[in-house]
Amino acid sequence: MMRTLIVYYSLEGNTRFIAEAVAKCVNGDILELKPEKDIPSKGFLKFVLGGKQVIFKECPKLKTLEKSIEDYDMIFLGSPVWAGTFTPAFNTLFSKNKIENKKVALFCCYGGQSGKIFGNFRKHLAKSTVVGEIGFKEPLKNDKELNKSRAEKWAKNIMNKL
Repeated sequence: MMRTLIVYYSLEGNTRFIAEAVAKCVNGDILELKPEKDIPSKGFLKFVLGGKQVIFKECPKLKTLEKSIEDYDMIFLGSPVWAGTFTPAFNTLFSKNKIENKKVALFCCYGGQSGKIFGNFRKHLAKSTVVGEIGFKEPLKNDKELNKSRAEKWAKNIMNKL
């Protein structure tokens, strides 16, 4: 039986919404990346501080991870798009965890465009096989149920191919 883990970071709840839908659909475990000090989820400072972390490739200190990526065969990675890429919490994850010889699927949530998030994720996953990617434009604001069903269908298709 393939062990599946959904790893995500969410500031405003969009990525959490998709991660939970995927986890339920594939009967996977869930791991939220939680910085010890997070940025504000609203207002101008959100963009200033989040953008600064991305530009300087910061690795914010994360709260202790409750699961080990090593224990899983299939990993879903989900992030909001910040300044065209994944959130700094993933810099920390990649600096402390080797994701090798895994099947990996990527998802993101964005307000504008998905930017280079998938290409940037792939740079850290060279020793794994990326089996799918999908983006969601503000899923909590834009037809929540349709986005949930898109996430479930996508996740099922990936698991059926393995």
